[in-house]
Amino acid sequence: MLARGVREVETALRSGRVTPATRAKFQAVALLLREERARVRADGALGEARRTEKLKRLDGIAKTLALAAVRDQGLLALLSEDAVVSNEVRSLKREVLRTAGLDAGPEEAPPVEVPAAPAKPQVVPQSVVSRQLANPFLAPDFSAARPSAPRPTPLAGWELLGPLLRSFERAGAGAPACMDLPEPASRRAQGGQELMPHQARLVAAAAAGRRTFLLADEPGLGKTAQALLAAEAANAYPLLVVVPNVVKTNWVREAGLWTPRRTATAVHGNGDSLDGFADIVVVNYEVLDRHVGWLGDFGFRGMVVDEAHFIKNKSSQRSQHVLEISDRIRARTPRPLMMALTGTPLINDIEDFLAIWQFLGWIDGAKPRAELMDALTATGLTPADPGFYPAARRAVVDLGIVRRRKVDVAADIPARRIADLPVELDGPTGRSIRAAERDLARRMVARYEEALATRRSGAVVEGIDHDLVRRVATWEQKDAAGAETGDNVFTMMRRIGQAKAALAADYAAQLARSAGKVVFFAKHVDVMDAAEETFARQGIRFSSIRGDQTSAVRQRNIDAFVNDPEVAVAVCSLTAAGVGLNLQVASNLVLAELSWTAAEQTQAIDRSHRIGQTEPVTAWRIIAAQTVDARIAELIDDKAGLAAQALDGSDEEVGSSADVQHAALVALLTEALTESLPGSLPGTAAGARSEAGPDALSAALSEAYPEARSEAPAHLGS
Repeated sequence: MLARGVREVETALRSGRVTPATRAKFQAVALLLREERARVRADGALGEARRTEKLKRLDGIAKTLALAAVRDQGLLALLSEDAVVSNEVRSLKREVLRTAGLDAGPEEAPPVEVPAAPAKPQVVPQSVVSRQLANPFLAPDFSAARPSAPRPTPLAGWELLGPLLRSFERAGAGAPACMDLPEPASRRAQGGQELMPHQARLVAAAAAGRRTFLLADEPGLGKTAQALLAAEAANAYPLLVVVPNVVKTNWVREAGLWTPRRTATAVHGNGDSLDGFADIVVVNYEVLDRHVGWLGDFGFRGMVVDEAHFIKNKSSQRSQHVLEISDRIRARTPRPLMMALTGTPLINDIEDFLAIWQFLGWIDGAKPRAELMDALTATGLTPADPGFYPAARRAVVDLGIVRRRKVDVAADIPARRIADLPVELDGPTGRSIRAAERDLARRMVARYEEALATRRSGAVVEGIDHDLVRRVATWEQKDAAGAETGDNVFTMMRRIGQAKAALAADYAAQLARSAGKVVFFAKHVDVMDAAEETFARQGIRFSSIRGDQTSAVRQRNIDAFVNDPEVAVAVCSLTAAGVGLNLQVASNLVLAELSWTAAEQTQAIDRSHRIGQTEPVTAWRIIAAQTVDARIAELIDDKAGLAAQALDGSDEEVGSSADVQHAALVALLTEALTESLPGSLPGTAAGARSEAGPDALSAALSEAYPEARSEAPAHLGS
């Protein structure tokens, strides 16, 4: 019986569709194998030879089952000791035992679920207390949105969640995946930016009164901007945004770009730096457990969950926290804006939908809520009717599922673009890097002041002597090129790359799950090593393309990435793989480390953006905020603009790596000297660089390259 069950699972897996029934059978067989093995070991009536024979047969069946499970990570999770066992699995176990002529024993009672205790103590940031004291009328009124009594419906006696899931599982080619969206009255955002047509249509739906969205656009189509502008259209403030840690800083930055009249704040650690009066509060999953108390009582009128597939397992602590907060928001606010953002609505199987639907308020965990029930009732069908499944699927989609692919909206977006993703380097590593940058700035300031004091000409320059700044930067650059130890611009960039490696790899893994193959570029071998360790831990297969490989090994790894659908990531050296390769099978790239030239960066992107590429290409550039990394990104873009101008008639060579290194040092020294001038605000360098940085960089670039001052191009950022 066990061997037959394994063969049935193998057959289902070969067909490529892992249904809930397949998962249940797999888990039931695995549990029975475990129990039978323990029974054989404990059976004293068996002789040693008979016991060995039985265990050998069981081990063979178990090996076959394990090899089958390797095809699907979701099946492997069912083998863990703490995997949830559903009533369907228990029933299937008993049926197998009865068919085999064995005593199934008394029917098992389902386990009582005990809520998990918070992993960390609850905290309330002082700024949140200040907000509550400033306006005592913000105290929650949970009677405001009290649900009405359920209305009688012909579907009241039917079990509906299973048929709803099967309506998606059975959907044929051409079944709608996106609700109908209205045409926008305008594509202009309040910050002055022009929205792409597909973005504007979702914002128009929010303006027309739609309040729940499962936004499942592919990566690179601007889900962040759509969510922020939908909140503006719905006036859903204050707005709570729950995100993975790697994109937390980017959400705050994007809020400043798309909704500049709204203040945004991020929750770090215990929330000591939180602005309790902000309109948009961004918190990452990892610290949600200690803040769930005050977040539920804050008075949010909208909630966005980014990478919503993170909550697919409803028994996990973070899923329970997200669902608890969403329920408390609905209990207080009539028709709040609820948005689930994910390029990967399904990770393991169709049941992953359930947690997202519950967050959106479409179901309550056991049955549809009023809005979905009304839509299903309006079809006039029951699960016994043949036409129920397509009609039910359409009803769910119309509640707010929005799914667009790059290829569907290719006319809306550039064929190639660079999207900057700033990340915060927290902890001792981040503090060490920022301290090294301050030491470098102080060393150059001392050198500048010494040169100024010993100047023989006696010339006096008002303010900063920019000619001397350039000379000091040149001296530092020469010293750094010949130094084997100590902190300089080269060693700092390497340390920053090492610190970003895991964050960049984690983001690449998210892209691989949601959008298919990804090319991951890095400069240093240790950064590539760290990224590959992250991919291995997450069960993501990768190919490695490095400079120290033989041509045969290199080609074998390229072929594996291009031809094997299971190889999701190509981990490439910027220098070794930046030229001569065709990796157009991927339309997403992650640049974990910055190159020193725009040309090297362009060469890397052109591995995917080349003739034959059918989708727009997005290069996700991971940038360490508030470090020299951000300065160099600005300088590379500015130099790229100058190079583009040079193509229009200038025979000057623009954009060498030495130029960017020199300009970065000029910018660093110029900013340090600016802060030391009389009248400047003390202590603003580290804390306010994101606001002051571009102006200081533009000034430094103009001083370093006066020939470009009159026609420097606009910043080319994302």
